[in-house]
Amino acid sequence: MLGVEINRTIKLLMISDIFLVVGFGLISPILAIFIKDNIIGGSIFAAGLASTVFLVTRSVIQLPFSKYVDERKDKLKWLIIGTFLFSLVPFIYIFATHIVHIYIAQMIHGVGVALAYPTWMGLWSTHLDKKHESFEWGFYGSVTGIVAAGTAAIGAALAQFVGFSYTFIFVGLMSLCGAGILFKLRGEDKEPKQIKLTHYHKSKKLGHKKHMRQV
Repeated sequence: MLGVEINRTIKLLMISDIFLVVGFGLISPILAIFIKDNIIGGSIFAAGLASTVFLVTRSVIQLPFSKYVDERKDKLKWLIIGTFLFSLVPFIYIFATHIVHIYIAQMIHGVGVALAYPTWMGLWSTHLDKKHESFEWGFYGSVTGIVAAGTAAIGAALAQFVGFSYTFIFVGLMSLCGAGILFKLRGEDKEPKQIKLTHYHKSKKLGHKKHMRQV
């Protein structure tokens, strides 16, 4: 890929995230309109408050969870749980009738992202290919940026021509596909082995002493 070989773990993490970016990118520009026109108690203010509920929930949970998951080896499990959790949100929108339902959906979204984001970043950071870190970050940013730009217009068109419910179903299915891809990472989520410097220096010293004895 552009002369750089990207390892399988990074590829799968990237592909999974692209599905999620495509999915939620479709509803980002239309959610406020959906809330205002289709939800009891919905308004522009309510739509803004729904975003606040998501961001506050995510921020409150994400930091302590990040510290917790750093000390564990089951990051992939939490990534899958978090991703599946917020993949349910579009399906909740389909059955939502009152603004309280939207707030509950946003809280679930916040919890899911709080679990998924730090674990995704942890796995991504520890599996970047040596000497290609900048390229892989740049490639990921470019691909997801282009995808996000295209999905905004597509999401608005889908909502206008096929309706909100079908749009939410499509988004939910895309998100579940992204979550499903993560199962292919089982067995590959362990951090690359690193040589401990203390062990390395001890080995060198022992080898040097053994060599001196033989001289």
